[in-house]
Amino acid sequence: MTSERDRTLREVRKAAERRAKADEDKREATEDLRTYVKAARFAGVPITQIASEAGLSRQGVYDLLAEQPSA
Repeated sequence: MTSERDRTLREVRKAAERRAKADEDKREATEDLRTYVKAARFAGVPITQIASEAGLSRQGVYDLLAEQPSA
């Protein structure tokens, strides 16, 4: 028979695993976004238009470009 404590701890582990997966997915999506923002800048797209398309502020785009890629 599984105790309430064991069930709760199992749920804690599952939630932690989902969170770790979400963190990794966010890192990957951010790297993809950075790559395409750089490509758009290289193609001459204005920061304002990139920001609009990405749902970011202009400062958010500049911040993204200034960040070092995560390891």
